[in-house]
Amino acid sequence: MTTIAVILAAGEGTRMCSNLPKVLHPILGKPIAQYALDAVASISDKEPILVVGHKADEVKQALPENTRYVYQAEQLGTGHAVQQAEKLLTGNTDFVLVTYADMPLLRSETLENLVETQKNNQGPLTMLTVILDDPHGFGRIIRNEDGEVQAIVEEADASPKQREVKELNAGVYCFSSAWLWKAINNLKLSPKGEYYLTDLVEAAVSEGLKVCTVSTNEPSELIGVNTRVHLAEAAKIIQERINHAWMLSGVTIADPHTTYIEPAVTIAADTVILPNTHLQGVTKIGAECVIGPNAIVRDSQIGNYCKIEASVVESAILEDHVDIGPFGHLRKGAHLAEGVHMGNFGEVKASYLGSGTKMGHFSYIGNTTTGENVNIGAGTITCNYDGSQKHKTQIGNGVFIGSDTMLVAPVTLEDEARTGAGAVVTKDVPAKTVVVGVPARALRKIESE
Repeated sequence: MTTIAVILAAGEGTRMCSNLPKVLHPILGKPIAQYALDAVASISDKEPILVVGHKADEVKQALPENTRYVYQAEQLGTGHAVQQAEKLLTGNTDFVLVTYADMPLLRSETLENLVETQKNNQGPLTMLTVILDDPHGFGRIIRNEDGEVQAIVEEADASPKQREVKELNAGVYCFSSAWLWKAINNLKLSPKGEYYLTDLVEAAVSEGLKVCTVSTNEPSELIGVNTRVHLAEAAKIIQERINHAWMLSGVTIADPHTTYIEPAVTIAADTVILPNTHLQGVTKIGAECVIGPNAIVRDSQIGNYCKIEASVVESAILEDHVDIGPFGHLRKGAHLAEGVHMGNFGEVKASYLGSGTKMGHFSYIGNTTTGENVNIGAGTITCNYDGSQKHKTQIGNGVFIGSDTMLVAPVTLEDEARTGAGAVVTKDVPAKTVVVGVPARALRKIESE
C-alpha cells in the first residue's frame, strides 16, 4: 500500500511582513518548508507534492528537485488546495497524507503513527489531535457518547459547552485516496468563500464511516509559523532538540541556551562546545575538540583534538591537533595540516599550511602553499593581488619568516630560507639563504649543521 504526502504551501503569509515567501524563511539555516519535506521523507513512497501559490517560482527554486509541485491559483481554502493534487494522485496511491509547509516542528514519528493508524482503519480518514487547556483558536473535536468522532467545530462557531472541549484539531490528516477524491469534490463553499478539509470529517460521519484520531503528547509539534515571533519560537525548540540529541550522543555542551547547531552538523564524542558557539551548514567536527567560546564554524571539516577559540572558520579543513585563536579567521579554501598553530588576529584564505607550521599572530596568508614546520612571524603579509588577478606564494619546509615580512607574489621561498624583520621579498629566495631589506637581498647562506 502506497502513501504520498501533500504539503500545503500556497499561502501568502502576510503576517511575516516580508518579501520572502513565508515557507522560505530560514530556521537554523534551512527553509521552513524543508522541515516539512524532511518529516515526510520516510513516509511518502513517491516524491511529495507541494501545493504552491504565492511566489511559486521562488519557492520551487529554493527547494529540492525531488519534489513535485501543483499550483493553486486562487486561495480558496485547504480543501481546494488538496484538490489541486488530484490529477497527480488519482490511481497512483492508496493513502494521502496532508500536512503543512509552515509546521516545521512536526516529527516523522508522529506522521508515521498517523499513517499506520489509517492503514488499519476501515474508515476513510485519520486525523491528528492534541489535548490542550488553552485552545489557541483550534477547532474542537466533537465526539458522541461512545467516543466516536462526529465533527470538528471551529472556535467561532462553537457553543459554550463545545468550547469546554480540550481535544483540538491539528489540521493534519491521512485519507484513503479512493474516498478522498469523491468526497473532496462534493465539499460545500463556506460563508467565507472557501472549501475546508475539516468538512470531510462530517462527510465521513454522515456516511456512517469511522474517523480515527492520533494524539500527540508534544503540543509544540503543532506550532505553525505565521509571524516572526512564531519563527523564533520554532527555532528555539528545534535547537533544543538538536542540542539534546548531541548531548545524549556524548558531546558536552556547556550552555545549551547559547549554543547554535544547525541540522546538517555532525560532532564526534567527547568534543566540548563552549558558550556562544555557532556551528553552521555542512560541518563535521571530530572527537575531543574544544570549540568556543564565541566561535563560528561554517561548512568546514574539523579533525580530532582541535581547538577553536573565538574565531571564524568558513569552508575550511583542519586536520588533527590544530589550534586557532583567539580572533583567527579561516576563509574559503584554507587547509591547516596536522599540528598547525594559528594565533590571534591571523587570516588564511585559499592556502595550505603544512604540518607543524606556526603562525603566531597578526598575519595574512592568501593563495599560498607552505611546507612543514614553517615559522610565520608576526605581521607577515602575502601580497597576492596585483589589482587584476591573484598570484601564488610557495614556501618550502623549515622556512623562517621574520616579523613584518611582505611576500610579493608570485614568489617562492625554498626549503630553510629565512627573511629578516621588515623584508619586502619580490624575488625567489634559494634554499638556506637569508634575505633582508627593501627590496630583500641575499645576506648570507646558512651553514649546514
